[in-house]
Amino acid sequence: MSNFDYLYTVSNRRVSQIDLSYKRPIYFQINWDNRLIGIKGPKGVGKSTLILQHIKESFSDLGKILYVSLDNLWFASNSLIDLVEYHYTHGGTHIFLDEIHKYKHWQDAVKNIYDDYPDLHVVYTGSSILKLKAGDGDLSRRVRSYEMTGLSFREYLIFEGKLEYQVLSLEDILNNHVTIAADIVSRVKILPAFESYLKEGFYPFYKEEGDGYLSRVQEVITQTIDMDIPAVEEVEYGTLQKLKKLMMILSVQLPFIPKMNELYQELETNREQGLKLLSLLEDAKLISMLKTPVKALKHLSAPDKLYLDNPNMMYALSEKADIGTVRETFFNNQLSVNNKVSLPAKGDFKVDDRYLFEVGGRKKSFEQIKDEPDSFLAVDSVETGNGNRIPLWLFGFLS
Repeated sequence: MSNFDYLYTVSNRRVSQIDLSYKRPIYFQINWDNRLIGIKGPKGVGKSTLILQHIKESFSDLGKILYVSLDNLWFASNSLIDLVEYHYTHGGTHIFLDEIHKYKHWQDAVKNIYDDYPDLHVVYTGSSILKLKAGDGDLSRRVRSYEMTGLSFREYLIFEGKLEYQVLSLEDILNNHVTIAADIVSRVKILPAFESYLKEGFYPFYKEEGDGYLSRVQEVITQTIDMDIPAVEEVEYGTLQKLKKLMMILSVQLPFIPKMNELYQELETNREQGLKLLSLLEDAKLISMLKTPVKALKHLSAPDKLYLDNPNMMYALSEKADIGTVRETFFNNQLSVNNKVSLPAKGDFKVDDRYLFEVGGRKKSFEQIKDEPDSFLAVDSVETGNGNRIPLWLFGFLS
């Protein structure tokens, strides 16, 4: 067996074992004919599954393709360029590089592969934190980039085999929510499904994990801090410990309206370093920073409100997640995919610099935003709404 045969054996095994029964929507949005494709996303959202599904469905001759994960120990003493040379000279036409951020100087390596093998197709996946740096190794003009997130509530219902429904625009929901919600609830018991999704439905691996799901979510958070962040940013061990401490602070105090000086003191750091830590966590899709529209224009500015990225994290990190915060976290998470979300002077969320939202339970009133134009309530624990009262779950159909 040559030095490379092991990788081909692993590649073929991974492809043969992949399930094609459900494909994420992004699968159909990717132009797989592009010669260089980059797919970013947080750990656990299904990037590896996505590319393995494409391989299994699209290639009858597995000798022409190679799937490798760059966190494989093989790369501790072997070169990616040597592997590409071997694959290309032995008839390879496509190579799929998973977890590319685990490979040192990955951007220079991918740039060289793209330039030196002009008819080789390359697909790579990496952490949400990846940023294409400008300069000699600039990939931005070469690569077609895509971003993956966790399951929306709409996707979760498809994944569960409960309901197939099209993606809705925000305008669809605001203008036609009564008719749309009535149609959906006639087909599925929506409220129990929504409760399940909030607790354990964001990451596609929930099906395989069962009772161990929330522990796996904890692992995702820990591995992102311990492994992904150091692979992309130069950070000291003490900084990583501060990031974990910050996650625990946020899990019990959300929605966290930070007193920044107290937060910096708690983390034993200064303002500049503290803001960088928050920015790192947001880039890694572990937290979301809500700012006023004015602050949002500044790169490193203090957030006015902090949320964990998604409700499942709250249940994973806290013994008793606050339901009010769970609702707001869900709304922020689902709206942030395709819309601009900021913190208004009144209400909970401003969307696309126009629409004002308050989020709450079935008894929520318009009292706080009654005189504001384009104002709406996103109400939990109701199947259908009326007027400007919209079921909270319906905002999970935006992606």
